[in-house]
Amino acid sequence: MDYKDTLNLPSTNFPMKGNLPQREPEMLKHWNEIDINQKIDEAGANRPRYILHDGPPYANGHIHIGHALNKILKDIVLKSKRMEGFAAPYVPGWDCHGLPIELQVEKNLGSKKHEISKLEMRKLCREYAAKFVGIQREEFERLGIFGDWDEPYLTMNASYEGATARELARFAENGGLYKGKKPVHWCSSCGTALAEAEVEYADHKSPSVFVKFALKEDLGSAVPALSGKKASMVIWTTTPWTLPANLAIALHPELDYVALALNSGDVVIVADGLKESFLKEIGAEGEVLAKFPSKILEKKLARHPFYDQDSIILLGEHVTLEAGTGCVHTAPGHGQEDYELGLQAGLDIYNPVDNRGRFYENIEFFAGQFVFDANKNVIEKLIEVGALLGSKEISHSYPHCWRCKKPVIFRATEQWFISMEKNDLRGKALSEINNVNWIPKWGRERIYGMIENRPDWCVSRQRSWGVPIAAFYCKSCGNVMADGKVMHHVADLFAEHTSDIWYDWDAAKFLPEGTTCPSCGKDEFEKEGDILDVWFDSGTSHAAVLELRENLGSPADMYLEGSDQHRGWFHSSLLASVGTRGRAPYKNVLTHGFVMDGAGRKMSKSVGNVVAPEDVIKKFGGDVLRLWVAAQDYRDDLRISQEILTRLSESYRRIRNTCRYILGNIHDFNPETDCVAYADMPELDRWAMHQLELLKEKVLASYNDSEFHILYHAVNGFCTVEMSAFYLDILKDRVYTSKKDSVARRSGQTVMYKVLDALVRMVAPVLSFTAEEVWAEMPGNRESSVHLALFPALTPEVKDDALSVRWEKIIKIRSEVSKALELARVKKVIGHSLDAAVSLKASGDTEAFLKEYAAQLPEIFIVSKAELCDGLSGEVYQAEGIEGLEVAVSAAPGEKCERCWCYSEELGKDAEHAAICPKCLAAVK
Repeated sequence: MDYKDTLNLPSTNFPMKGNLPQREPEMLKHWNEIDINQKIDEAGANRPRYILHDGPPYANGHIHIGHALNKILKDIVLKSKRMEGFAAPYVPGWDCHGLPIELQVEKNLGSKKHEISKLEMRKLCREYAAKFVGIQREEFERLGIFGDWDEPYLTMNASYEGATARELARFAENGGLYKGKKPVHWCSSCGTALAEAEVEYADHKSPSVFVKFALKEDLGSAVPALSGKKASMVIWTTTPWTLPANLAIALHPELDYVALALNSGDVVIVADGLKESFLKEIGAEGEVLAKFPSKILEKKLARHPFYDQDSIILLGEHVTLEAGTGCVHTAPGHGQEDYELGLQAGLDIYNPVDNRGRFYENIEFFAGQFVFDANKNVIEKLIEVGALLGSKEISHSYPHCWRCKKPVIFRATEQWFISMEKNDLRGKALSEINNVNWIPKWGRERIYGMIENRPDWCVSRQRSWGVPIAAFYCKSCGNVMADGKVMHHVADLFAEHTSDIWYDWDAAKFLPEGTTCPSCGKDEFEKEGDILDVWFDSGTSHAAVLELRENLGSPADMYLEGSDQHRGWFHSSLLASVGTRGRAPYKNVLTHGFVMDGAGRKMSKSVGNVVAPEDVIKKFGGDVLRLWVAAQDYRDDLRISQEILTRLSESYRRIRNTCRYILGNIHDFNPETDCVAYADMPELDRWAMHQLELLKEKVLASYNDSEFHILYHAVNGFCTVEMSAFYLDILKDRVYTSKKDSVARRSGQTVMYKVLDALVRMVAPVLSFTAEEVWAEMPGNRESSVHLALFPALTPEVKDDALSVRWEKIIKIRSEVSKALELARVKKVIGHSLDAAVSLKASGDTEAFLKEYAAQLPEIFIVSKAELCDGLSGEVYQAEGIEGLEVAVSAAPGEKCERCWCYSEELGKDAEHAAICPKCLAAVK
């Protein structure tokens, strides 16, 4: 008789054979065929809602690994919320307007860019953005991300453009919108103003100069030591090109200043606290002639070093002793603090630089020169007039354009602003920050500091691809009209036709009949040429998306983006919502770090360390990439490399193989009829149920706390240690060799089924493809997709801490026996562990404990024989950490059972089944 036919060997009739890069596209096709997104919507019809609002990625290029990280994190959150019992719709979006797309279209056009109209340019930009929306949509779907991909939100859609224009109208109505001349970050290369979020800082080399401004009057009446002496104020700047725009010198109102007699014969005035560092910087020696408060110099006049004009001395709190001279060169048209001080003093907000970053033709000495090129010529002019005291090149952090990466300048221009003070926007925004849950907590301090100190929001851009600012100018008197009612009317037209009509229709077509200029009464107008900042576009998505879609709502439960969005989307969204709604658009904000290479370096094509999602998927599959996301502590910068992914793929394989093994061993199990009650289970099975309950608690808590790396480590450890290395290893003999429908076998199958059912539900938000594949092969009645199921319910009644403590001791003893078996294997005493007989000697509590489990020891140690002895013979292994425990290993006595492979001294007692042991005899009879 072939006793193999009576074994309950695992079934291999299921497809879980890995090969994810090939199998996952089949799953995507299956999900599309069953319309999984529609089924998810239907399942959530009567559930409470959880809204995660998608921050729109830019529609220009293929996705990178940072995109994958962000979208997978969102998908994990949403899938987990659905399995918690929420309706959690996902509406993906794209940012479609803005400079990068416009510049790329211009690049594609070449010289023809000067030959086409703005309307034609916008049409090409719209086509370019639509192309990459389609490309990125496929790439995101390949990651296993569920969402309303057929109806995403696009900032260039008519409804969205109308909503954006409508939000600006609301600011116009409440007085928060104004047009003014202020210094803003200006990119001369891109030809437009930039918002704070569009500026990034990088090292830059600049000339550092110390310049004399001769005082016009004798200070002798106030400072006798200076009577009859020609004194000069000394300023320090790293932007010599701004000296043509100098109108003032700022001193701190509470600092003392000194007059120094230099060894060159000059008498100069600097802050007392900086005199030593100043002298060292210019390589000179100086004697203090007098010390006096700054107020003595207030409103005094100095002469510009190379122009026939005065520079007034003012007092300003922004002056510090960090560097320089304590006498700050002030050009109101080229700096925020300079502007504010100039405004207080009634100075002209003077800007001699054009949109290309070149001095106007009427600027003496530097006409037509690009500002950075002019630095050299300004220094030469200072030398020529004898005003330069010192000069050297320094490297420092300097603002650069986020798109073209070139240095930007501060220049005063006519721009549209949203006031931070009107309607107390700053105060309300700061208050709302405290009502938001920031994950991690430091996110609150970061955005709070940014809002607390930021200038008014410059919302205008001098380009064509974006939502036009719906304002008008009177042709007769030039008066600007930004009327809320008119702007709402224009917004309705944008929502119907797209904002392209701004470049197609005459101004009169947008204005209600009878509209006249409130200043002069004339009725001819021209349209504003500026467009809105793209951060205003995306920042108003709470109004354009959350409030307009029936399945969504505002405020959102969560915004989730990279940590750079504290100065970007989180920032603009907060201001846009607080400014018109009086509240934040989100309840929770979760941020993640940036993706670095395996060595912690920033990824760069030139360095060759870029890891592309497409390459990862081709080699490892989407689920391994998803597991990488879950395995990271996203609050810090994350690392990725081939080595890291290979290691994670091994962890993935252990989880998958645990599922495969269990599937194979429950192929004949019907959960509706074959389950064994917990009370009827042997101790080992109840221990496994206890461990499963601990896992459920930890995993469900990790989802709730958005700490997915805890989930990864818990599941990986459970599959590797508690299951594969212990429980399933021991259970194998019972499941394979017991009678098919015996309580012992069904009990083991019950546990395995419950483990798999819980495990596959818990990993589904992360291993979306694999979980679905396992789910389809599981026995019993269940939902058509794991992604329509709920998380496993907690069953605290199966927790047994006392049982767990006992089995922890057994595991420790088993570990020591395994060491002894390995030594015997090395010495060729045994081959497989079933070839062994184990003898144990113990004392005290350990001896009494082992006697309780004497009958189970062969099963626990996976040996043919195990017994407690008073004395041991042969080579004895002294256990580590268990006092008094000794182990001896010898070849098992008897003969090998053909069915279970255990050795037995009782083979042959049954004539019909002479080749099998009594245990197997009971099973086959």
